[in-house]
Amino acid sequence: MTLAFVNSPLDRADDVRRKPEILAQLQANPAARLVKVRGDQVAVVAGELDLAPDFSRSEQSFLGRDKTAAPWFACSADENSELLSLRNLMLGGTLSDESLSILAQARSLVHWHETHGFCAKCGAASRMEDGGYRRHCNTCKADHFPRTDPVVIIAVVRDSHVLLGRQASWNPGMYSALAGFMEPGETVEQAARREVFEESGIRVGNIRYLMSQPWPFPASLMIGLVGEALNDTIDISTNELQDARWFSFEEARQMQQGEHAEGFTASHSYAIAYHLVKVVVEG
Repeated sequence: MTLAFVNSPLDRADDVRRKPEILAQLQANPAARLVKVRGDQVAVVAGELDLAPDFSRSEQSFLGRDKTAAPWFACSADENSELLSLRNLMLGGTLSDESLSILAQARSLVHWHETHGFCAKCGAASRMEDGGYRRHCNTCKADHFPRTDPVVIIAVVRDSHVLLGRQASWNPGMYSALAGFMEPGETVEQAARREVFEESGIRVGNIRYLMSQPWPFPASLMIGLVGEALNDTIDISTNELQDARWFSFEEARQMQQGEHAEGFTASHSYAIAYHLVKVVVEG
């Protein structure tokens, strides 16, 4: 599998996070690595990841220790840093699966700190605690924790066909599995059925879980499912999709191989949607 962001080599060492003296020792370790992130971009030097430790900044999140026991941290990149898009690094194929997974963790965690510097309860400035996995407000004593947004993504099947849709912003001809954010009070199955019906008018019966994928743009967890359609008439009644249609399994194979007669294409193999459809069409 070429699924991205799922093979982190780090031991997140939860027992270390709450011990500032140990974190300080790890930062002083000559083997320490520091990932520097700004938005969806990662700092590089001469085209290589800039992992040089520089702990002059006040906030660095502890990511964990790798197989050699080297500690990894993450922080916001300087404005003058040379940056490369995380998406481009993923698509370029020059980084290992493990490196991409570390970058995904760093990007999501740094983004949360960049956007949650003030207490959501009273508005006072908060401070980083627990190695970056908690922010504490000295004013009202509230604690805030990094968020992960669950997203259901589902390959819906009926009579050797799979339901795929596209958004207007995507590359021309690209179709993918339907997806959407879970809402409060929903089960995974309820969210999947709601999203598919809202986007396509298709009712879904039985649902099976297949796999998941962290998606750091900025901090989602893609929950991969396969569902059985109860009807086949598509009704796009909202503005969420530009188009949705049934593709035969053979057409879906051709799309993934870049051989569809009409030029339709599938999601990149780094994305969970590609693998959900692949599992379906291969039985």
